[in-house]
Amino acid sequence: MGFLDRFFKKKENSRKSARERLQLVLIHDRTDISPGTLERLRKDLIDVISDYMVISEDGIEIDLETEGNSVALVASIPVLEVKRQRSRKRDR
Repeated sequence: MGFLDRFFKKKENSRKSARERLQLVLIHDRTDISPGTLERLRKDLIDVISDYMVISEDGIEIDLETEGNSVALVASIPVLEVKRQRSRKRDR
């Protein structure tokens, strides 16, 4: 069984990769945003949110949805923990 599992697991991983690539192509077609720009946006979002929360980068899903002339950025980001920061005193 272990021998066959290795083949099926690779197929699932390659299927997931192909699905993600297809999603990037579809997003590009719908919004005129290049896949490189979308990937930089994803990285920037991860960087900013990571300042405040511990997140799981493996489960992140980012999508651009279009409705008529509007485009919405929809992100699903698994939060593992909220970072507690000391409150800063305001300069007056």
